[in-house]
Amino acid sequence: MKRWPGYLFIVLATSMVFAADAPPLAADEIVEKRMVAISEELRCLVCQNESLAASRADLANDLRREIRKMIVQGKTDREILDFMVARYGDFVLYRPPVKSTTWLLWGGPFILLVVGLGTLVFFLRRRNRNMSMPALSEEQRRRAAALLDQSDT
Repeated sequence: MKRWPGYLFIVLATSMVFAADAPPLAADEIVEKRMVAISEELRCLVCQNESLAASRADLANDLRREIRKMIVQGKTDREILDFMVARYGDFVLYRPPVKSTTWLLWGGPFILLVVGLGTLVFFLRRRNRNMSMPALSEEQRRRAAALLDQSDT
């Protein structure tokens, strides 16, 4: 057990020797920066909760390669985004446009919030009505008054 830290040091030291920065995939740094900026706006179709820039899926790699190719061909950012939307639909955009097919996507969270708050208010009011003190009968009032009188003396 005493040799464990020594072995750990050797393993860590040898792994750092082989570590290196990943080279940029595009020969031109400007193309690479533009590709990253565009791919940040796009959703990975495999992962669905990651941007295209962050995803390591094979399809994401292919799409990034396609974006680089279109940048080199001289296409604008808007043309590239339009191509991706035409090919994969509005789902590929992290911020899809507001239109009739995406109303539920944009309004859904607000609708759920309003329904949730309405339900909460309804149950709280109902609970308060059920928890209110029932009216005392005349007999119960007399007994309570008698008990209070006894405690005063």
